[in-house]
Amino acid sequence: MGTLTYDSTFATEFDDRVLSHLQLVIGAKLRRGESFHFGWKNEATTGGGRTIIWLHPTVPLVYTFESDGIPSINRRWIDALMETANGPAGLQLISEPVQPAAP
Repeated sequence: MGTLTYDSTFATEFDDRVLSHLQLVIGAKLRRGESFHFGWKNEATTGGGRTIIWLHPTVPLVYTFESDGIPSINRRWIDALMETANGPAGLQLISEPVQPAAP
């Protein structure tokens, strides 16, 4: 499990593969100077519910990965995550779509 730390005051865990994809989407938005909401459903083991944070280019983010390897990137997932990020509700953590089989 990796950790996303926001403004050094809030930290939450995500699977390294999920966190790698989030890093690419969040990085692209913040690089363009865009602010946006990011929301996800909390695990039942942590009380359930959902969490939403406001991401802004001036607020520090730290991505800490458990593994030192870089997972393969699913372009379809990046596109789907980016589509939610550009919508009125902001970035929503959605399930990874299946990648088409390689020829």
